[in-house]
Amino acid sequence: MTDIANDSPLMAGDHSASTGAGRAADGDHPGRPALPEHVRVRFCPSPTGTPHVGMVRTALFNWAEARHTHGVFVFRIEDTDAQRDSEESYNQILEALRWLHLDWDEGIEVGGPNGPYRQSERTEIYRDVARRLLEAGYAYESYSTPDEIEARNVAAGRPKAFGYDGFDRNLTQEQKDAFRAQGRRPALRIRMPEEDVAFDDLIRGHIDFKAGSVPDYVIVRPNGDALYTLTNPVDDAMMGINVVLRGEDLLSSTPRQIVLYRYLMELGIAREMPLFGHMPYVMGAGKKKLSKRDPESNLFLHRENGFIPEGLLNYLALLGWSIGPDRDVFSMREMVESFDVRDVKANPAHFDIDKAVSINAEHVRMLEPQDFLNRSVPYLRRDGVVSADSWDALTDRERAVLTAAAPLVQPRVRLLGEVSAMVASLLSRDGYIEPDDDARKQLKGSSEDVLDRAVAALEGVDEGAWTAENLHETLNAALLEGMGYKPRQAFGPVRVALSGRRVSPPLFESMEIVGKDVTVARLRGLREHL
Repeated sequence: MTDIANDSPLMAGDHSASTGAGRAADGDHPGRPALPEHVRVRFCPSPTGTPHVGMVRTALFNWAEARHTHGVFVFRIEDTDAQRDSEESYNQILEALRWLHLDWDEGIEVGGPNGPYRQSERTEIYRDVARRLLEAGYAYESYSTPDEIEARNVAAGRPKAFGYDGFDRNLTQEQKDAFRAQGRRPALRIRMPEEDVAFDDLIRGHIDFKAGSVPDYVIVRPNGDALYTLTNPVDDAMMGINVVLRGEDLLSSTPRQIVLYRYLMELGIAREMPLFGHMPYVMGAGKKKLSKRDPESNLFLHRENGFIPEGLLNYLALLGWSIGPDRDVFSMREMVESFDVRDVKANPAHFDIDKAVSINAEHVRMLEPQDFLNRSVPYLRRDGVVSADSWDALTDRERAVLTAAAPLVQPRVRLLGEVSAMVASLLSRDGYIEPDDDARKQLKGSSEDVLDRAVAALEGVDEGAWTAENLHETLNAALLEGMGYKPRQAFGPVRVALSGRRVSPPLFESMEIVGKDVTVARLRGLREHL
């Protein structure tokens, strides 16, 4: 076997084989390697289940690094697990990236010089690389079954689940022939070096894996199927990926990839050793890693609730990174200008749904009014509030009401899913709206008198004087000055009558939008139902 190491320990991060010089070391990042001159990163999810926020955070950080450095963002799919992968999940990943506007330069549906970009279409490539690794002595045939490995561990006084013991490393041809005569087919394992494996992580600094801590590992199953341990680094090598940004859960596999990369460099398959950066866990409730089963992890559930891409991405960027002290709200353009993966913190990040919603609210408020309306219409249609799912397809009346309502509603909603409840009463022509339970609790003993006096006062207002300012003056005079009611006593029942809700858009502006006839009818309607 060719010696893979020129010196000890085996060290990753040497870009001497790179085609370009490295970026100048940055004094703000002590102990972190300089980034390559031409950064190439990748996002390579497996299509298993609904896209989750941890996956999106990985995509976002890779995308931001590529855009910040004017590098290349590659998007490929790792779909070699036929039992778990699905076309539905594949399409959902594409939908998620498009919804979030995380564009890519090479890969799925874009193409590029290093395709195909789905692992299921690269089977022959993996077979050829595995054959070359075997012929060079970097990999070897392993006939041991899991039961045999466990039995040998027990016999040697080691824990049963200690792992592979290197039994097949130096099998003779006679032994291999005997195993094959029994009908056994070998797996292929990588021969790990008997020395430390170390690298400088872009986020965590220097990391050292001691010799013997990582056993020889399988890259090809006995049935010939290539495993992630082979396909992932081979794809990275052939696609020229020189910065690998991924989750902390994959840190334990990094020494395997470093060793395999050195073999691939010896074989002329890889040009250079990539830099690695391992992003912190995203934690959920109870300080546990956010699970795919946790509602907070479901990307499309957040979209369904009314998150907008700008707000959600802004919050996900804060899960390990910040743009500056005491600043939480920023645009993706600002993130791109400032992002450096070496600024990501290694400590676990906690997903706080309340903070996420709060940040989303800030971005909703920053939308242009027409953009806010355009984005709200699909939610309004979903909730049965309007007649169509696009702005242009709405009726003239719907567009007029929503245009008038936008400045009242936009500052008061946090999620687009909240818009329906705010505007439903403005669009409705019903003369009575059944109050919500919490709104009905606001109706005190004085409500009947308040509604009677409000009707009497409003009936005297001419249609031409039906403006928010005049309505405010009229009800002030009738209820506050005339009867001595406090504002909450006076306007609470009127609000409930008009909207059916305890919280609604500004009362007098809402009355102006719905008009005199509907307003008076709703006041009378609630009075009759008390």
